[in-house]
Amino acid sequence: MSGINSSSVHNKQQPLILVADDDKRIRVFLRKLMEQEDYRVVEVNDGKQCLDAYQTIKPDIVLLDALMPVMDGFTCCKQLLQIARNNLISALATFDTDSNLNNTVISKLWERTPILMITCLDDEESVNRAFEAGATDYVTKPIHWPVLRQRLRRLLQQTQVYKQLEAANEALQHLANVDGLTELANRRRFDDYLNTQWINLAQEGFPLSMILCDIDFFKFYNDKYGHPAGDVCLQKVGAVLSLKAQKYQDLVARYGGEEFAVIMPYTPASGALHVATAIQAGIKDLQIVHDGSAVSQHVTLSMGVATVVPTWESSSSELIVLADKALYQAKAGGRDRFVSSS
Repeated sequence: MSGINSSSVHNKQQPLILVADDDKRIRVFLRKLMEQEDYRVVEVNDGKQCLDAYQTIKPDIVLLDALMPVMDGFTCCKQLLQIARNNLISALATFDTDSNLNNTVISKLWERTPILMITCLDDEESVNRAFEAGATDYVTKPIHWPVLRQRLRRLLQQTQVYKQLEAANEALQHLANVDGLTELANRRRFDDYLNTQWINLAQEGFPLSMILCDIDFFKFYNDKYGHPAGDVCLQKVGAVLSLKAQKYQDLVARYGGEEFAVIMPYTPASGALHVATAIQAGIKDLQIVHDGSAVSQHVTLSMGVATVVPTWESSSSELIVLADKALYQAKAGGRDRFVSSS
């Protein structure tokens, strides 16, 4: 990127500071002092370059001059906040989460990348304007390095604590929603996702499909080969299901014991049958020996496939009932097959 200078610090574990200031003397002054603190530094000349650099390097802190040509710091700060908001909403769009975020939530998440405004404007109006634009804190020119150094350390400490809390929260969420053996979604996650997608699709009028799967004669498999082998079998079957349900909206879950489920939003009956066919072929390719099976020498699946268009007058449990009935018919019909409720 034109007009960008970066320090030559090689340790990429050190904090990365993005400095935006049109005064080269100030940039050189800040870079020299911050590199003495083992910070990595990237310099830009104006707000427009700051926006470009921010999205490329993802800094730990932004030092932003208030008065610059092309785009001033106040405008840049607002647009940085908008970038953070857009990135967050785009990420949440892939999950079953309400993306109508209020300002409190956005502000809290924005603390991941603090903005420290540098200005020669020390009046109350300018300070208020900086905070309203999204700045975390500010310092005035001429810059007093001991003050700036302490503020940088404080902001970095806060950011580090936030990241640690975020990592701990993600780990807890993972434990709460993932089956420990297969690493698929667990029953709790299945229920939450199904209910959320039911509401979404009732609003939009699109189909929702489900496949319920059961490993044929799995009790006999465990009896003959032992539970450790049974666990490996479950893991391999789960991996096939994850591979064949390829759309990012599809959710594969361990429904219970040797039962699995696939939730497929925006998928018509024809698409669900295509996935069931692919799953059946994938299980056959595993060639897991199963001498205790009455229908094959290898592990097989029985599957029930169902598709509905959700409505406000109906319930997600109706889709489960339809898929479960189809699964029962597949078992009654000889197993190693899938049956569609339609």
